[in-house]
Amino acid sequence: MTRFWWVRHGPTHINGFVGWTDAPADLSDTAALARLQAHLPPKALVISSDLQRAVKTADAICGARKRLPDDPALREMNFGDWEMQNFQQVTGQDPRLARNFWENPGDHTPPNGESWWQTANRVQTAVDRLIAEHPDQDIVAVAHVGVILTQLQQASAMPPAAAMSFVIDNLSVTRLDYLAPEWRVKGVNHKP
Repeated sequence: MTRFWWVRHGPTHINGFVGWTDAPADLSDTAALARLQAHLPPKALVISSDLQRAVKTADAICGARKRLPDDPALREMNFGDWEMQNFQQVTGQDPRLARNFWENPGDHTPPNGESWWQTANRVQTAVDRLIAEHPDQDIVAVAHVGVILTQLQQASAMPPAAAMSFVIDNLSVTRLDYLAPEWRVKGVNHKP
């Protein structure tokens, strides 16, 4: 069984869609980071997205665990032209697309961005590679809310809209176990 411990990076405090923008994380809550580090399996492998908010969070909780190279396939959804805009700004530009993107995710794509399915396929390719390269391991993957939701959707076989209803807080853990050929959801949004 390969166990994924998905960790959402530290907060950015940005009021807008932060996809591929390389914004830093606020890692000043050292007590929360210490609790998170203690909660994770001591012999796990640690990997992160290549965006600095995930990289720095992974570095902060890695401890003596083996650190794998950062992986751009674990980046957040690319919001394209919506990047760094808030919901009201995006809705003002194209209300129908914005509503469909959030209420019926799947093939709806922000201008010059990625759809749910494009993001999910990109991330799933990375997850499949990790399973093949590190079978029967604990893998701590520090990533982003959209990435984690695509994997929750995949593991539970729920529709994307149902997955979008879950909250994934900063510095939370979502655990998904892969026992070929099935996934098991062991916990969502746990705050140690």
